[in-house]
Amino acid sequence: MLNLTFASASSSTISFLSKPSPFKSSFSGTQLRGIAATCSIPPAKRSALVPVVIMSKRVEELKEIRQMTTEQINEEVVDLKGELLMLRLQKSARNEFKSSDFGRMRKRIARMLTVKREREIEEGIGKRLSRKLDKKWKKSIVVRPPPSLKKLRDEEAAAEAAEAEKAA
Repeated sequence: MLNLTFASASSSTISFLSKPSPFKSSFSGTQLRGIAATCSIPPAKRSALVPVVIMSKRVEELKEIRQMTTEQINEEVVDLKGELLMLRLQKSARNEFKSSDFGRMRKRIARMLTVKREREIEEGIGKRLSRKLDKKWKKSIVVRPPPSLKKLRDEEAAAEAAEAEKAA
């Protein structure tokens, strides 16, 4: 253990200690010890100033996913994968899209599949059997247009109907 002490002109002493930390860090320098951090707010008032912690969106989303049935989760995963495909098509056609939607959808799919796997583990389904069931499920998926494409088609049909009424 390396212990270097530096005495300044004043009576205070600063120690440089290289102490192994309980967690891994990429920082390989020395840490300064012996300097007390001062805070102008008294400890009694500090806790009163801490705002109420709002639940993160991720935790709320997980609660929402856990309330769904497994069938609903499967349907939602299929829909999200269709949306992801539509985003890829928009990207390849150089249309406008939000690049953040890729990560958001992939993460939502991953959360849903994680909840689904947690339920399988609770039921005692092993990893091998789970993979077999997943293959069967993927083969049984009926390809259908994603909700966003359905929405676009409905809007186009409504616009065409409005034009037909104006012409008639």
